[in-house]
Amino acid sequence: MASSLNCSSYKKYEIRKRDPNPKTSALLVIDMQNKFSSFAKPILSNTITTIDLCRRASIPVFFTRHCHKSLADSGMLGEWWDNDIIFDGTVDSELIPEIERLAEADEVVEKTTYSAFEKTRLKEMLVEKGVEEVIITGVMTNLCCETTARDAFGKGFRVFFSTDATATLDLELQEATLKNMAFGFAYLVDCKRLQQGFFPD
Repeated sequence: MASSLNCSSYKKYEIRKRDPNPKTSALLVIDMQNKFSSFAKPILSNTITTIDLCRRASIPVFFTRHCHKSLADSGMLGEWWDNDIIFDGTVDSELIPEIERLAEADEVVEKTTYSAFEKTRLKEMLVEKGVEEVIITGVMTNLCCETTARDAFGKGFRVFFSTDATATLDLELQEATLKNMAFGFAYLVDCKRLQQGFFPD
């Protein structure tokens, strides 16, 4: 069963507290595709809310789409997942309709492995826009979201990781990633925290 956490979940593992700076942040919406709809649909509302908050704060939004042209470009993923990979041009490879509509005016980064930085121009695109911080949302929390967050940290970006707009297979995996992120890589946020940070009363 897919799992995300409720809106106060960041408090459980939070070690360091900080709000993203809208002037230097970007939102990354990771792999909200039909293939992962069972994970993506439960967090759809929170993901759309996060996108809306970021757009209202003039924060650039980047979407990723995981897809392969053939087995030849699947690397270790092909072996690990018994060649059950997402081929470009299939329904599974498409962003879910509600996200597809939102992504029309933004950058969509195509990737072939867990990290959105590997063999893509994502870092260059972020640097071109003066981005110093990234907010991570999407699926799966413990695979593509976590790997992208770790890579972002290693590349010098300050990382914020959503607790209520990320999801994965089960609660144990979700919480393991949040605990790891809070310990060594990312500040935890959720919709309410972003709302308060971007638009304080």
